[in-house]
Amino acid sequence: MPSIELVSLVGASLLLISVFSSKLASKVGIPSLLFFLLTGWLIGEFGGPELHSPEIAKFIGDFALIFILFTGGLDSHWPNIRPVLWQGLCLSTLGVFITMLLLGSFAWFILGSFSTFSLGVHGITLTQGLLLAAIVSSTDAAAVFSVLRSSQIVLKGKLQPLLELESSSNDPMAVLLTVTLLNYSTGGESAFLEGGMFLVLQLLIGVGVGYGAGRFMVWLLNRLGLSSAGLYAIASIALVLLTYSGATFMHGNGFLAVYVAGIVAGNREVIHQHYISAFHDSFAWLMQIIMFLTLGMLSVPYRAELSSLASVAVAISLFLMFVARPVSVFTSLFWAKIGFKEKLLVSWVGLRGSVPIVLATFPLAAGIKEGGEIFVLISFIVVMSVLIQGFSLAALARWLGLAEKK
Repeated sequence: MPSIELVSLVGASLLLISVFSSKLASKVGIPSLLFFLLTGWLIGEFGGPELHSPEIAKFIGDFALIFILFTGGLDSHWPNIRPVLWQGLCLSTLGVFITMLLLGSFAWFILGSFSTFSLGVHGITLTQGLLLAAIVSSTDAAAVFSVLRSSQIVLKGKLQPLLELESSSNDPMAVLLTVTLLNYSTGGESAFLEGGMFLVLQLLIGVGVGYGAGRFMVWLLNRLGLSSAGLYAIASIALVLLTYSGATFMHGNGFLAVYVAGIVAGNREVIHQHYISAFHDSFAWLMQIIMFLTLGMLSVPYRAELSSLASVAVAISLFLMFVARPVSVFTSLFWAKIGFKEKLLVSWVGLRGSVPIVLATFPLAAGIKEGGEIFVLISFIVVMSVLIQGFSLAALARWLGLAEKK
């Protein structure tokens, strides 16, 4: 068993490498998650520990996702998002659903045609294609605004709050669709009608528990009367975990519940509010670093499959960027008074990030035969999205005349 000195040395080194890589990523102009993943992959590739347990990776990813989503809700300021509320909600619900349908059908066609998954001549099923698409259907707020900050630009008009709302609120929808399709594909739900009822139940209970938990969180924190601000932050961690577990035990979606609780708590007066918000921001960063290092190490055992899946992954990525995402945006916002250029930019600001890679561990942990291939495909799609859309986002915004210097 390794000594505490060795564990401390390795842990401290990894954290410092991740922090410095984040600084480098900011200067280069791409999200730091790419460096975190690369660091984890290099650890496993060159003598470090490989992670062969999808269950452990899923546990770490779930735990991290709880606080990442809560922090996203906590940072959503109602005065900023109120003018674009309906546009953002359409993008984060209908947009995600349309993306899933289009991309899932394309994945089903291309993977079935080329028999990449070694499932015989019939390829994957439509449900498996939709599952893959649901996993990668949400955009990443941290990735989007990391690119904008490093480019020293802000988007004009209501684009910035619209993208902030969409990329912060579409993760719960992706989680809901992924869990529903995973239950259906593993026999947990025997019919599409039952799957639809399961989705609605998860949605309603998640929102209800989240709203109640957020109000209770504010009420309790304001009345605890603790002697130290740090204790309030610890109490908030416990309340977030209680929100997630309470919603899950009630057969609701715990991830949606913590996100809603974050929105409710973040838009009300709470004692030591600034300290608690700063604490959760730091804690969410720590969770992201640990999560991506873990997922990077998990990808090493599946590296042999990358070469056979690379061409298909490129095709799926390009279809997502140039077809599925734009169609979903223009369809979701057809009624909104938003110009063509603005919709075009929103279509391109569809960077994938942490949530898809975490959700990609769900099929692995569920024991689905194609789970390894799905994980590799999702990882490849996220990397391509970050590289292609991340590097070109600022240039496109300037070309469309929708960016201005800070």
